[in-house]
Amino acid sequence: MRLLNLLKGKIHRATVTETNLEYPGSLTVDSALMTKAGLVAGELVHVWNVDNGERLETYLIPGEEGSGVICVNGAAARRCKVGDKIIIVAFVLTDEPVEPRVVLVDERNRFAGYA
Repeated sequence: MRLLNLLKGKIHRATVTETNLEYPGSLTVDSALMTKAGLVAGELVHVWNVDNGERLETYLIPGEEGSGVICVNGAAARRCKVGDKIIIVAFVLTDEPVEPRVVLVDERNRFAGYA
């Protein structure tokens, strides 16, 4: 059996709404966006900052549904600032084909469709 690390879900060009250096880690994301992208609480995600090129890994915490919240917490807050555009990506290790869910958002992090 050959396992591949394939794209599972992505939230493309979300806008950072908050940072919280004192929170003990993670990325808080509007739970509605998480659901649409097929992402779950505690899942490992890659965060790619479009504005400054920073890349990091963290885990997800669901935020209030429909709030548009994208809050970078803990040490990662030093690598993003409010207003930055980020890409949130999760992969899955599998030997099965995967149809990734790529979520597009508007400037207020509201669902705008699938890519």
